[in-house]
Amino acid sequence: ATPEIYTLSLHDALPICARIWLMIRKVANYYAGVGGNRVLWGDEVHVTAIEYDEEIAAVYAALWPNDEVVVADAHQHMLEHLNEFDLIWSSPPCQSHSQIRYNLGYVANRQSQSKVKPLYPDLRLYEEILLLQHYCESKWVVENTIPYYQPLIAGKKVAGHIWWSNFEISPIQTVNRGHRNGTITSLQQRKGIDLSKFKIGNKRQILRNCVEPEVGLHVLECAKNNPILGK
Repeated sequence: ATPEIYTLSLHDALPICARIWLMIRKVANYYAGVGGNRVLWGDEVHVTAIEYDEEIAAVYAALWPNDEVVVADAHQHMLEHLNEFDLIWSSPPCQSHSQIRYNLGYVANRQSQSKVKPLYPDLRLYEEILLLQHYCESKWVVENTIPYYQPLIAGKKVAGHIWWSNFEISPIQTVNRGHRNGTITSLQQRKGIDLSKFKIGNKRQILRNCVEPEVGLHVLECAKNNPILGK
């Protein structure tokens, strides 16, 4: 008789204790916005979304009714609940680091009355990275826009974003983010989120703040399948 051939995946080859360690059940979604990163996550993980803006948090709750939504300062909440999750995802405000704001809004308009004003980079970004690097016992990832300056802590550029994490994030092929000339309609299509029924201001910026759905899923899968670096 012909012997049966079994294909063993890397996941299956791991000891049971290691597979349990790789599991992601509880996710903290800091600076959640309207949940662009979690569009393709489904309900297989329990998501706690932390968002400071009550109006935006209400939209998130309507879009993702199975998630727990906490209206709070994400920066402080992280400090107080650091090791209560299997994965921490943080996407701090990016405007003060933005290449587009600096290069197009300031450098290209130095002599124009419409140029943007100088702005301190919000260094809470690096506070969180350092906190997570040294105190977090679970998996974590911090996402932001690729800055106009040399990052103060080296990150990894993937899919038009810069990432800091304690697990490997592999490259992913993705289409243009559609930000520069994007309209509310085109951005809703690109981000997979329909805000048409919500009476909320600055929809274009809210959508621009969203991580692309396929990128959000890719990073979650990387967190699930890759061990903590250095362990």
